[in-house]
Amino acid sequence: MINIFFVGFVILMTGVVLVQSTRYLGIRTAFATAASLVPWLIYVGWISYTGVVRNLSRPPGTVLIVLPAVAILILLFWRLQSPAGVTAVLAFPLWVILGTQFFRVGVELFLHELWTAGIVPKMLTFEGANFDVYVGGTAPLIAWLSTRGRLGLKAALVWNVFGVVILANVVGRAILTTPALHAIHTEVPNLMFGTFPFTFIPGFFVPLAITLHLLAFISIRRRLRPAARTAS
Repeated sequence: MINIFFVGFVILMTGVVLVQSTRYLGIRTAFATAASLVPWLIYVGWISYTGVVRNLSRPPGTVLIVLPAVAILILLFWRLQSPAGVTAVLAFPLWVILGTQFFRVGVELFLHELWTAGIVPKMLTFEGANFDVYVGGTAPLIAWLSTRGRLGLKAALVWNVFGVVILANVVGRAILTTPALHAIHTEVPNLMFGTFPFTFIPGFFVPLAITLHLLAFISIRRRLRPAARTAS
């Protein structure tokens, strides 16, 4: 049953991304987003469902997910630095970007269920060393604060930095607890990367969280800049 709910959650968040892209960037850009996102999701689902990444004790294993995801994020970061990229980012209200991070609460609840099923170690849950649930839980508050002027923008910037640090903490632990590395010894290894459909956590939800942080950094920086010039 948890598998069905999780697939539904993936579909829901995919819909959120595409609907927001359509609303703020237009149908043309939303179509381009879908043309990039949907094939990636199909790829992640296929290598997970067919068992291509099931054997995590040796390569290629997680490499088939991690390396392409990193490459895509680097390309995205590069494109967002262009004038057109910045314009696209500023088309989104900042509170929408920040508030969307609330989805991380759902991911944490699923991770907790995976721990009880023996698929991930306790370390990767909010009962262990994963504090990501607090980032997701405070996202609506930070989204509201970001509309309260310059002080709210600065609070959102600090929150965004902590969000990246906390995400890096859990991602690093997730990789180090896989059977291939097992650099951190836990009660059970992290089998999430090779278990369908939960491969979408590193394959979709982690990149989504990173992307939202990138968008927020660019948006906050641009919104603080005019205020700084006015003050000077």
